[in-house]
Amino acid sequence: MSNTSTVTSKRYVSLDVLRGLTVAFMCIVNNPGSWSHIFPPLEHAGWNGCTPTDLVYPFFLFCVGCAMAFSFSKRETVSKATYWTVIRRGLLIFLVGLLCNLYPFFPTSLHDPSASFGSNYVYWLAHKRIFGVLQRIGCSYMIAGCIALWLRRPGKIMIAMGVLMTVYTLILLIFGSDPGPFTLEGNISGKIDVALLGDNHVYHGYSNADGNAVAFDPEGPLGSLTGACTALLGYLIGSMIIRSGKRYSSDPSMIESSPIGVVSRTMVYGCLSLGLAMILSIWIPISKALWSASYVLYAGGWAMLALGFLMYWIDVRGYEKPFTVFKIMGTNALTAFVMSAVLVKTWSPLGFNQAKWFGANEYTSLLWALIFAFIIFCIQWVLYKKKIIIKL
Repeated sequence: MSNTSTVTSKRYVSLDVLRGLTVAFMCIVNNPGSWSHIFPPLEHAGWNGCTPTDLVYPFFLFCVGCAMAFSFSKRETVSKATYWTVIRRGLLIFLVGLLCNLYPFFPTSLHDPSASFGSNYVYWLAHKRIFGVLQRIGCSYMIAGCIALWLRRPGKIMIAMGVLMTVYTLILLIFGSDPGPFTLEGNISGKIDVALLGDNHVYHGYSNADGNAVAFDPEGPLGSLTGACTALLGYLIGSMIIRSGKRYSSDPSMIESSPIGVVSRTMVYGCLSLGLAMILSIWIPISKALWSASYVLYAGGWAMLALGFLMYWIDVRGYEKPFTVFKIMGTNALTAFVMSAVLVKTWSPLGFNQAKWFGANEYTSLLWALIFAFIIFCIQWVLYKKKIIIKL
């Protein structure tokens, strides 16, 4: 990791704020006082459907795509080294995610107390999950980044997105089995997870109708195809903002390229994406677990609407101060994600159990989540005041 003291310019504050809102909400939904007492909007949908919580992950990927557009716009030429830079960053993000899974790098409880520590350590390694949130982001970033560098033009990128979503959906349809290609038991994605990674390295958090755990990884390798489409949606919006800014600077009479014109276009694109998602959901269910094509468009539509709303109030109307907290949260988003995982995995083995103090009901459970988000904000605030941005 490297440090830089350059803080994002005011022109792009709305993107930092959207990223910060996403990080803050992530801290809240991932860290309740008790998993038995959660308000419904702060829970994930069981399989199909989408709650506000299910928008956190795609919002983060959408922001990655937007930031990618600003980063790529600074490159006048594209070479093999540029592609390798994208691949290297994606692999580093994947590695950080894997290290988060392994932290604190030794078993905090022994599988077999009568066996040696070495035997328990080998068993622990043999049962650690390989994929996860950052791993999916890393894979999606590599795919989306290489496509964006290769095709460059928005029209070609949209065609590539259509191809990716079609190929992914066809794989599910052709190789799916009973009770259906989009179900927990019948989808091919989980079978690919087990075939590539082994049953012991796959997530077992979903249960079938009989209550038995099913090996299926919601961040598995196959879903990275559609995960890349979410990042590419962000890339397209970011590119549109950049192109519009350049055109408006050279010709202020171009209303469609003015700041309010950009906001309007972003909101219209968001509504169109939501409409297409609802139509597509007639045949392909909106499913975060599968990261289905309809889910890409549905979550992407809400991300566009949210960004358009923030651009209007921050970049057009100039109301930046009310969003300062989220601006700070968004300047070191990857650090916030890693720190939240490290904190929980550090104090839990030390005996701290938040449910003991905050697990009585939904209100106290939410109170702890807000306290946790404030702790992460304090860390982010220190980095922000020192003008430190940690990035890969």
